[in-house]
Amino acid sequence: MKRREFIAGLGGAAAWPLAAPAQQPKVPVIGILSIFEANTGVPVLFRQGLAEQGYVEGRNIEILSRYAESHEDRLPALAEDLVRRQVAAIFVFPNIGFARVARNATATIPIVFAAGGDPVEAGLVASLNRPGGNVTGATFLTVRLVPKRLEIIHQMVPAATSIGYIINPLNPQLAAERREVEAAARSLDVRLVVVEASTPDELEAAFAALVKQKVGAMLPAADRLFVVHVDLLIALAARHGLPAIYIARGWVTAGGLVSYGEGGGDHHRIAGSYVGRILKGEKPADLPVQQSTRTEMVLNLKTAKALGLTIPPNLLAIADEVIE
Repeated sequence: MKRREFIAGLGGAAAWPLAAPAQQPKVPVIGILSIFEANTGVPVLFRQGLAEQGYVEGRNIEILSRYAESHEDRLPALAEDLVRRQVAAIFVFPNIGFARVARNATATIPIVFAAGGDPVEAGLVASLNRPGGNVTGATFLTVRLVPKRLEIIHQMVPAATSIGYIINPLNPQLAAERREVEAAARSLDVRLVVVEASTPDELEAAFAALVKQKVGAMLPAADRLFVVHVDLLIALAARHGLPAIYIARGWVTAGGLVSYGEGGGDHHRIAGSYVGRILKGEKPADLPVQQSTRTEMVLNLKTAKALGLTIPPNLLAIADEVIE
């Protein structure tokens, strides 16, 4: 080949990329990991937090959801699937324990949680102010809400001299909560009947034990077993005619009597904002874990009627939401 033809050939080859369509920038993919059913969808306030940072699904991000459909044993495989797909970040809700599942799957992909519990005690972060590692998020410390929860259910059933408390013995993080419940029961001068359950089958036995002990009301601990099996818990309370107070609004919309817990879902918005900031280049190690301080009480009057309860006017007056 002549030198002039060779140079001309190189020039034509160099021109090919310019003639080809410009490659679109890769859109970051956010993974969602949750115990809930697929139809739960991505929390609205999480999307709001993303939007505050300029990220909107279908425009400049994609969202890849992995829901365990109430089967906790599926979570590790779902987390590993998100890691294989090399998502830019993983958002985990609604439990600290599920964030630990994600962390076990990756030490490099950023993980942002929106969950109740203490992430320091769970070993997820070094401290709230300086998380370190690849995990951060927003939380609400459930322990401080327990005394008020016991007080509310006692006001709803003032004749109850014994109140049941269901706890998962396999969760060491519940020790502080149990101490708070026991102290609150002493201050209210009620007998606290503690029963244990670590599986759905044991929940049935736990309720039978509470009925045998003639408790007048009950509350479950803030444990992921009870989050996963919320429908069973509510059905057992209804079957045994036991007034119960739960940790969040979703339990009441599902048919529970009353809840007192984190309000407004602000932790979801914070988590969404954090994911957006991480996509812009910030590191989870430098983003302090934020604590949501808003609380709300939700009442279900239909359930109260089925239990033969009359809600005291003072509780109706301070309820943030009343479901007719």
